Amino acid sequence: MSSPSRLGLFREPDFGRLSAATALGQLGDRIVFLALPLVAIVALDADEFQVGSLTAMTTAGSLLVGLPTGAWVDRMRKRSVMISTDLARAVALSTIPVAWWSGLLTIWWLYAVALVHGVLTVFFDVAYASYLPHLVGRGNLVEGNSILSAIRSVTSISGPGMAGPLVGWLGAPATLLASSVGMAMSGLLATGIRTHEQKPEPSEHPKLLRDVKEGLRFVLRHPTLRALILEDAIFNLFLVMYQTMLLVFLEREMNLESFGIGLILSGMGCGALLGALSATRVSKRVGQGPVIWLAPLVTCPLTALMPLAHPGWSLYAAAFGLACLSLGGVVRFVAQSSFQQTLTPDRLLGRMNATARFVSWGGIPLGGLLGGVAGSLFGARAVLWIGAVGMTTSILPYFLHRWRNAVDATARHG
Repeated sequence: MSSPSRLGLFREPDFGRLSAATALGQLGDRIVFLALPLVAIVALDADEFQVGSLTAMTTAGSLLVGLPTGAWVDRMRKRSVMISTDLARAVALSTIPVAWWSGLLTIWWLYAVALVHGVLTVFFDVAYASYLPHLVGRGNLVEGNSILSAIRSVTSISGPGMAGPLVGWLGAPATLLASSVGMAMSGLLATGIRTHEQKPEPSEHPKLLRDVKEGLRFVLRHPTLRALILEDAIFNLFLVMYQTMLLVFLEREMNLESFGIGLILSGMGCGALLGALSATRVSKRVGQGPVIWLAPLVTCPLTALMPLAHPGWSLYAAAFGLACLSLGGVVRFVAQSSFQQTLTPDRLLGRMNATARFVSWGGIPLGGLLGGVAGSLFGARAVLWIGAVGMTTSILPYFLHRWRNAVDATARHG
């Protein structure tokens, strides 16, 4: 891809197609984020443990196929993987409203769809992150990641804002049809991307285990990547604990309807959009390295406003804290994603992304289960406190890594 003009990457037709496909796919995914738990909570009257288990099933794919996915994706064209997984996710989600209308929907059906959807999402995300350097070039990675993060942020605003009224009007199961259609259209749009990366050269002696080990060695022996991924793992564990009980807290303790919950989640999307629009500028001014730990340090403590909230004005303050969390999260994500992609050679991009996802997302199913168990024992408000503290302290691995490097550099030059 040529270097961008004043219009930036949007001047490139293929990047425009990828952006449109991203918008539709993410819109569908954001509707799932609200509608799937509400199917369990409202339509099936699920308890806290069942909601936590559903969250665990949604993310269990990272543990089941996380490591071999990178080796498989590195042997295939990433664009083809993205298209096929988008279409397959659309089919899986469409079974929920069909089962509901047929009177067959159970919590176990939701678990199965969540698991299948999660496994397919692992393949999609690894291929997506590995395809971007081929499409835009390594010199444009920060801009490309910023634009796509902005698109994801817009859908974070509009998705819950659409899902809330749709859930109230059609019911949560029927609302998932909108998600299914969005993902199907995303896959179809991606077929129009004309930039095809070269098919990876087949290995003379392809061995899945050897390829997986190579990706693991590269990531875990690289001190910077290792610290980044450990920070992600801790953050994601506590974030999922927090999110697992957030909907329960808002619906049962704050007495919010689906529309009100959608508005709060849309507010988080507004924060994410602001973070995406400012991520490039902040990274240039502060530096990619410092941004990765400064952004969560400033914004994560504000999530403690939610467990302090009660119906009334304090809930608005808590919603502002969640918007700040999203802002800091996107700024960190853009800087960290671009940094990791820059540190990795092309042939290892798939395995790096898969290994990073496996390690950093490996605790997410555990976070869902822990959130459900802790919610059953102590209540949703207590779990929000635990999540807020854990997210704030997640910066320690990367912060300490940079501090040790600074001390070593001072000693060498002292």
